[in-house]
Amino acid sequence: MPERNHSSVTEFILTGFPGLHQEYYGLVSAVLFFVYLITLIANATVIFLFATNHSLHKPMYYIILNLSVCDILFSTTTLPKIISRYWFQSGSISFTACFIQMYFVHYLGSVNSFILFQMALDRYLAICYPFRYSLVLTKSNILILSITAWIISKAFPLMMVIRAYPLPYCASNIITHCFCDHIGITVLTCTDRTPYATPAFTAAMVVLLGPLAFIIFSYCSILIAVYKIANVQGRLKSLSTCSTQLIIISLYFLPRCFVYLAQNVGITFSADVRIVIIMLYSLAPPMINPLIYCLRAKDMRESLLKQFCKRIVPRKAQVAAISNS
Repeated sequence: MPERNHSSVTEFILTGFPGLHQEYYGLVSAVLFFVYLITLIANATVIFLFATNHSLHKPMYYIILNLSVCDILFSTTTLPKIISRYWFQSGSISFTACFIQMYFVHYLGSVNSFILFQMALDRYLAICYPFRYSLVLTKSNILILSITAWIISKAFPLMMVIRAYPLPYCASNIITHCFCDHIGITVLTCTDRTPYATPAFTAAMVVLLGPLAFIIFSYCSILIAVYKIANVQGRLKSLSTCSTQLIIISLYFLPRCFVYLAQNVGITFSADVRIVIIMLYSLAPPMINPLIYCLRAKDMRESLLKQFCKRIVPRKAQVAAISNS
């Protein structure tokens, strides 16, 4: 049974990047604000394009829609607080708010992992079983998979919060991180964290390595299927259809795997380097993903150009009418 919470801590302090000099606070907050702004605009554009273009109502774009919503929510959960840390020198966060942030950080991370699993499934069926694709990945099936991902992802983060919240926090209240996560909080307890850390680590590995195992299998199968295509142009076309998703998946999983492997094989690096790596794999993909869709996905690119032309042509017509009058 967890111990009763006799914590003397009423709030936590987020350090952000521990070694950062105060003279760079303004620059860092401006960069983080720019990242947040681009993330919101880019992902909102994807959602807008999906809502206004019926041609995008395909299984792959339903998956991308879920990813964009998840990316907006994750960035909104993490970035505003760390921006205020450097912009207004306000790094404090209340005890309860920290756990709420911790829940959403791990929850949305889990959702993201399952959405990338769906992406791999989409390409696997499209290339390895093209004649069954439209029968298996229907809109209703994608909707069921998406809802399932959002629901089952609640379990592990909720378990983490329920077990960590009642622990006694009577030591330091300084979290060496840019946001509240399970490790950053539980290292501050006044009790042995092993009984709480081991289940949390196991859950994280299941959520991370489970989808990753299928993703590796699916792309190996895709490479084998593409190799069997006699036509070189056909090979390139098949590879091109999954290259976008492979880039997105690599941005999400590879840095995470590096951090986990480094911790387990004894590779150590400074707190600043660790936080920079975590921030890169947490915040870069939500900002970059929509740009990759619009540049690589033909339907998305055409929808974006169509919306752009709709805005430009009426303006030109209006200018011409004014000049003729």
